[in-house]
Amino acid sequence: MAQIDSPIPGGTAERPRRRIGLFLPYILLAALVLAWTVGWFVIRARAESEMDAWLAHEAQEGRQWTCADRSITGFPFRLELRCASVRFARSDGRFSLGPITAVVQIYDPRHLLLEATGPFRVEQGDLSADVSWNALEASFHGASDGFTRASLVLDAPKGVVNTPDPGPIDFAARHLELHARPTPGRFASDGAVDVSLRLAQAAVPRLDVLAGSTDPADIDLDTTIEQAAVLRTGTVANELETWRQAGGRLDVTRLSIAKGERRLQAKGAAALDPEHRPEGRFELRAVGLEALVGQVMGQRYGADKGALIGNLVGQFLGGLRRKEDGEGRAAETGTDALKPLPTLKLGDGRLMLGPFAVPNVVVPPLY
Repeated sequence: MAQIDSPIPGGTAERPRRRIGLFLPYILLAALVLAWTVGWFVIRARAESEMDAWLAHEAQEGRQWTCADRSITGFPFRLELRCASVRFARSDGRFSLGPITAVVQIYDPRHLLLEATGPFRVEQGDLSADVSWNALEASFHGASDGFTRASLVLDAPKGVVNTPDPGPIDFAARHLELHARPTPGRFASDGAVDVSLRLAQAAVPRLDVLAGSTDPADIDLDTTIEQAAVLRTGTVANELETWRQAGGRLDVTRLSIAKGERRLQAKGAAALDPEHRPEGRFELRAVGLEALVGQVMGQRYGADKGALIGNLVGQFLGGLRRKEDGEGRAAETGTDALKPLPTLKLGDGRLMLGPFAVPNVVVPPLY
C-alpha cells in the first residue's frame, strides 16, 4: 500500500514563507527610505525651479536679487537655503546682507526660519546705513491668504546712518524684537496688521545733548497699520502712494520711551496728506520733560519765555498730577507720575505742541 507523505509542521515547505516574513519589515523600510529620498529630491528640484521663476519675475519688474553661492540642503526632513550673501537692487536703492540660512521643514513648509550673520548695508538716494549684530533670527508663518505671524529678533545691533546733513549718526542697542500679525477681524476688510516693537538699551549719542541725558532708552511700540495688505516690493514712493490712496493710517495704541528719569507715553494716529507729508495727532503723558520743552521753545520765544512755556506745558496746560486714591497706588501702576501734556499735532508741514509751533521743525514730504 502506497504511503502518502503529508507536510510536517516546521518542515522545509514553510521555511521560505518564514524567511520572507522575517525580512519583510526590512524590505518595507528600505522601500520607504527610497521613496522618501526620491520625494525629497523632487521637492528640492521644485523649490529651485520656483525660486528661479520668482527671481526671473522680480528681474522683469526691475528688482534684481542675487544669492551668491546658492545651495539647498537639509536632507532628509527639511530644506535649507544657504547664500554666502544676498544683494538687492532697484531704481531707488539697494542693500546687501549675508551670509544667510533659511530653513523650512518638509512637514510644515509654511513656517520659515531665517538666520543671518550680516553685515547689512542699505543705500537710498544720498542716505546710507551700515548695521551689524551679534545674532539675528527671524520666523515667518505663511497662510493661503498671506501670513499669520512674523517675528524678527536682534541681539546687540549697532551701526551708523550716513546723511549729508547733519552727518553720520551712530546708534546701538542691547536687544530688538519686532513682531507682526494680521489684526483679528480686520485683515480681510481693511488689510490691517498689528506691529509690536521692543527696543532695549538704545543709544543715539547725537540725541543725548537734546534730551539732556546720556542714559540709554527703552522703547515699546504697539501700533496697527491699516491697509498694510496693499504694500508690496515696489519703490518706496510708489508703495507709500498706493498706501495713502488706499486710506492707509497708522494707529499708535501705545508708545513708551524711558530714558533715565525721563519718561514719555503717547497714543494717536497718523497718515499722509495730499502733499505726502505726515499728518496726525497724539495724546502725550510725560515726566521729567519740562526743562527740555522749555529749552526747545526757548529757541524761538527766548529763554525766559521758553522756560515759562515749559512750565505751563508741564503743569498748567497739562494739568497737575492726579491724586492717588490709595497709598502706594502710584508705585504699583507706575503711570500716575506721568502728567498729561498738550496734544502733539502734525499738519501742513508743521509740528505743534498745543497752541505753540515747535521752532526750527519742518515736516517735509516723505517722497
